[in-house]
Amino acid sequence: MWAYPDPLEDCVDARDYVALYWNKMDAWYEEDEEVFIGPKDPYTRVDCLASSRHVRVEVNGVTVAETTRSVMLLETGLPHRYYIPRDDVNMDLLQASERVAGSPYKGEASFYHVEAGGETVENLAWTYNEAWAESSKVSGLICFPQGKADTYVDGELEPKPKSRWD
Repeated sequence: MWAYPDPLEDCVDARDYVALYWNKMDAWYEEDEEVFIGPKDPYTRVDCLASSRHVRVEVNGVTVAETTRSVMLLETGLPHRYYIPRDDVNMDLLQASERVAGSPYKGEASFYHVEAGGETVENLAWTYNEAWAESSKVSGLICFPQGKADTYVDGELEPKPKSRWD
């Protein structure tokens, strides 16, 4: 465990609270269900919607994905994301990365570097090979976050989102 016995300047007074190191726990449970990656926020919702919108993704001016079969993932407090079937991605431009990251709503993500326009953009895209229940519709699909890649939806460039992740 760790704590702040003295309040930090410009922060909430946390003197009476402790935090636990997640990676040092044997297991964590909410009721009778084991929690992996981290506890869920009861005020967060995740929706996955099949979409026939025309989505085209460019990196350095090169089209790396194009589909009318994406799944749009909507998660409270985060930008919407388009997940694209592998058949609609130029997989020759993607190279597996060693990076992995976890989400308590989606599971474990594997990342890809993208080689396009004579440049390699590291850890640009990701996939959840076995997404968890709330997000099962995106299992095996690939996401190229708008703002890091140029994402056109029905011919219009998506604006760069503003979030702590972008």
